[in-house]
Amino acid sequence: MNIWITKTPKQIDDASEHSQLKKNLTAIDLAALGIGSVVGTGIFVATGQGAQLAGPGVLLSFIIAAVTCGFCALTYSELACMFPVAGSTYSYSYVAFGEVVAWIIGWDLMLEYLVAASAVASGWSTTFIGLIQSAGVKLPKALLTPPITTNAAGRIVLSGGVVDVPAIVITLLITWILYIGIKESAKINNIIVLVKIAVIVLFVFLGVKHVSLANLQPMMPFGWKGVMAGAAIIFFAYIGFDAVSTAAEETKNPKRDVPLGLMICLGVVIVLYVSVAFVLTGIVPYKLIDVGNALPAALARIGIQWGGAIVATGAIIGMISTLLVTLYGQIRIFMVMARDGLLPPAFAKVHPTHRTPHLCTWITGIATAAIAGLFPLPMIIDLCNIGTLFAFVLVSVGVIILRKTRPEVERKFKTPGVPFTPLITVGFCFYLMYSLPKVTWIRFGVWLLLGLAIYFAYGVRHSKLQQPAE
Repeated sequence: MNIWITKTPKQIDDASEHSQLKKNLTAIDLAALGIGSVVGTGIFVATGQGAQLAGPGVLLSFIIAAVTCGFCALTYSELACMFPVAGSTYSYSYVAFGEVVAWIIGWDLMLEYLVAASAVASGWSTTFIGLIQSAGVKLPKALLTPPITTNAAGRIVLSGGVVDVPAIVITLLITWILYIGIKESAKINNIIVLVKIAVIVLFVFLGVKHVSLANLQPMMPFGWKGVMAGAAIIFFAYIGFDAVSTAAEETKNPKRDVPLGLMICLGVVIVLYVSVAFVLTGIVPYKLIDVGNALPAALARIGIQWGGAIVATGAIIGMISTLLVTLYGQIRIFMVMARDGLLPPAFAKVHPTHRTPHLCTWITGIATAAIAGLFPLPMIIDLCNIGTLFAFVLVSVGVIILRKTRPEVERKFKTPGVPFTPLITVGFCFYLMYSLPKVTWIRFGVWLLLGLAIYFAYGVRHSKLQQPAE
């Protein structure tokens, strides 16, 4: 067995051409998928968490995270145009680095997407519960709270709850929508994206009149260390734009639409995020920001109760599209890994009517619902960012390697400034990873070791690329 065996560009193209998935998506659909994934729990929850670490300097945290993602989008665009196939970083790594690295990144992406989807479901539940309780509706705590939580010292303790029912219900509902089909899912997502953008614009419009520059002083109360710690957390708010590349196999013209969709997505998101961060820290002193309900609580604080209610409602609707796209990305990565033989073949089966990987969809949805229902939001978010940053590092390095090893492959879009642009991206990503807590590194290491054990026990033995040619 050669664990370093690589796929050829022809094998990638063949997989795309013989795909049983429908090709319905356009650049606007992809941009909406990206915005739908990115603009969600991150902006409504992570903004408040980042402000606790960076103070008003969270503005700089957003910009640093945005620059990192901008560089990453340039590298993603080149590879997505070269290999318009589902699987994102996993598929690219199979060509650039070989099977064992592809498995590692696929396993890593499981951590990113499963955990991110669970975090979105948990954040949705928190906002939903806050809204209905503000309306005077009382629900039993046991059915709204995971059984465990973390205390101020970061230790795991019993919460007194049993399960987070709203998080489970919303996850299973979105799973059913994805089971029906991507075209129907994309239509729903496009509508929700318009709603959430309108709500965020409303927050900025209502709040900007009440901004006090005194709240922005001092800009960096915790110095650059605080700004970078905030950026490492804020990065969660940008996770999801790479889901655009997982949809390449279902795109009408992927070599044009994928990079265009990525750029539109990031451009819109950066403007929205920096505007929200400025208004939020300008109307509420950073120490008083309600981490779990930052935007609605900020409007309520300045007396705009109706605006807070509308923003909370919009957040609840908006997070649905984030959950939809995040689950979608995980399902497609599972499907491609199973198609290659690295996971059981059940993950690759496509429904004869809906033309979706139905078994994989339900397996992923149920696993996500279980995580969201049983674990608290802070514990879930801790595991997410490092996996995403690691994936971005491999994509950036892959661009450099493939320029040398596969110069003959057509590139409809070329990352400018190679090798400097990818190397700058790697530097940004490693710096953000360095700013994450040590316990996150430990959990990440344990996850990778577990993945390698599964690869050598199952994946390498069933890999289709490892089978002798007939």
